[in-house]
Amino acid sequence: MQDTRYKKSDFYYELPPELIAQTPIEPRDSSRLLVYDRATDRTEHRIFRDICDYLRKGDVLVVNNTRVLPARIYAHTEHGGALEILLLKRLDKNTWEVLAKPGRKCAVGKSFEISDELSFTVRGVTESGERIVEFSYDGVFENILERVGTMPLPPYIKQKLEDKERYQTVYAQRDGSAAAPTAGLHFTPELLDKVRAMGVEVVEILLHVGLGTFRPVKEEIITDHKMHGEYYEVTQAAADRINAAKREGRRVIAVGTTSVRTLESATGDDGILRAESGETHIFIYPPYKFKCVDCLITNFHLPESTLIMLVAAMTGREKILDIYAEAVRERYRFFSFGDAMLVL
Repeated sequence: MQDTRYKKSDFYYELPPELIAQTPIEPRDSSRLLVYDRATDRTEHRIFRDICDYLRKGDVLVVNNTRVLPARIYAHTEHGGALEILLLKRLDKNTWEVLAKPGRKCAVGKSFEISDELSFTVRGVTESGERIVEFSYDGVFENILERVGTMPLPPYIKQKLEDKERYQTVYAQRDGSAAAPTAGLHFTPELLDKVRAMGVEVVEILLHVGLGTFRPVKEEIITDHKMHGEYYEVTQAAADRINAAKREGRRVIAVGTTSVRTLESATGDDGILRAESGETHIFIYPPYKFKCVDCLITNFHLPESTLIMLVAAMTGREKILDIYAEAVRERYRFFSFGDAMLVL
């Protein structure tokens, strides 16, 4: 019998390096928008602010209100050696799981200075090699972090980010992400006001984006890939508004793959979205049957990544590769600071 399971190479595409966006475009909503309509199998090329042409009264636009921490921190040893840590997950008030470079310097029990107001001690090592560290400081940790930390931009972005707020959505509220929910970067306050004035509901949910977002799929058979965990939260008010829309046959449009993962994690097989919080390890790939999400706004993702696999679950594998090939031909900008795509 032929093995029909997908391999990671089934989601590979060629991308010229110059199409990887290095800086955000100004204004935010002037990025390009590729629109794919599944019902007609048609593709259109527009500007992001034209998204209003594809929304209708009663739609629910679901956004992730997480805020990116300036989570990359540079420390030094008592002998002057350099060390870089990246905050991954808060375990309690002063204790975090971090990625340390070089890890060999981060032995359990060692202490490191970051600034006059912040230091940490290594308390443990996880199975996968991350460090558990305890911070010492006077004052408010988040305020100190704003002063000493830098934005943890993805490794494919080589240019320095001049304005830290450009790696935040305009609706970012809840500190906790190691990366931005990048589909939301295209919205301006004015565009959101216009969307609401049309009668579109904007509903906020939460998923703190982990560094695992950038972790490559190493296993050849994709079902062997182990997904990273990410904290999510759906309030009762958000669940009520989204469930009402589903009952009334109105569309639920997820802004970004993080919103998709939250909604699909919290929706039961009965199609009802639960108000809940926890850690999700959901891995969405073809031929997944969506329980909550009807349409998707997303960026263009890395070859062989779990993110392109998620979008392929909505369009079909062959179709997403066709769309990406068209985006390359049309010279769209790719990845975090790149252009957007709307799947209807």
